[in-house]
Amino acid sequence: MLWELRSVAFTRAVLAEFLATLFFIFFGLGSALNWPSTTPSILQISLAFGLAIATLVQAVGHISGAHINPAVTVACLVGSHVSLLRAVFYVVAQILGAVAGAALLHELTPPHIRGNFAVNKLQNNTTSGQAVTMEIFLTFQLVLCIFATTDDRRSDNVGSPSLSIGFSVALGHLLGIYYTGCSMNPARSFAPAVIMGDFNDHWVFWLGPLTGAVVASLLYNYILFPNPKTLSERLAVFKGYEPEEDWEERAAHRRQSMELHSPQTLPRSVMEKA
Repeated sequence: MLWELRSVAFTRAVLAEFLATLFFIFFGLGSALNWPSTTPSILQISLAFGLAIATLVQAVGHISGAHINPAVTVACLVGSHVSLLRAVFYVVAQILGAVAGAALLHELTPPHIRGNFAVNKLQNNTTSGQAVTMEIFLTFQLVLCIFATTDDRRSDNVGSPSLSIGFSVALGHLLGIYYTGCSMNPARSFAPAVIMGDFNDHWVFWLGPLTGAVVASLLYNYILFPNPKTLSERLAVFKGYEPEEDWEERAAHRRQSMELHSPQTLPRSVMEKA
């Protein structure tokens, strides 16, 4: 497991997650600030979060996989795309990056503009049960989109995965803002809550996104389009064993075998193999 800690690529990936989450929170929360002359619209906020994710996925996707979200990292862990060690480091980097981005924005914003600093809250008389369920659905569609658009087994033209993921984030905000302010990302909720010291109903923004992400990962990776890894290979990924040289060759043979028996072209995964 410790071979990853000795890898320069691993260090770069963790740093990329920190920086990407910092910028995501900085631009996302910044778009929701209440400037007196121009109150932000739902469309503006949705596009800002979506475009921020699309830009950052394009910028660091080849370095870390561009999770930028603890829920996505947990989904990748469940789907055998990353090791436990990498998942832990990613989540810590994401949380620290989010808090750093929120703190920076807070200090750069005049006090009378900060308001509640876009802290996720239950809105429009939404109950906690309704809020959790909504966050499950919002995060489910995001994570399903991520796995589907970045699956390297796909040979069809999927367009730009970064734009697809950005649109998915924007879509979630167009609906979710009315219920919870739209989280889909525990780090996004945690950062402003820490800065403002407001943790009312904060558990909703961990339970909902994490549950939605895990369900989407189980459905995609084990039911809709199962990954051909064997159980021993899944355990090796989870434990962070250094990959054997012939893993990719064995995976290629399995894909060829599957193509012979499949009536349709098969997807492709950008999700980082640990």
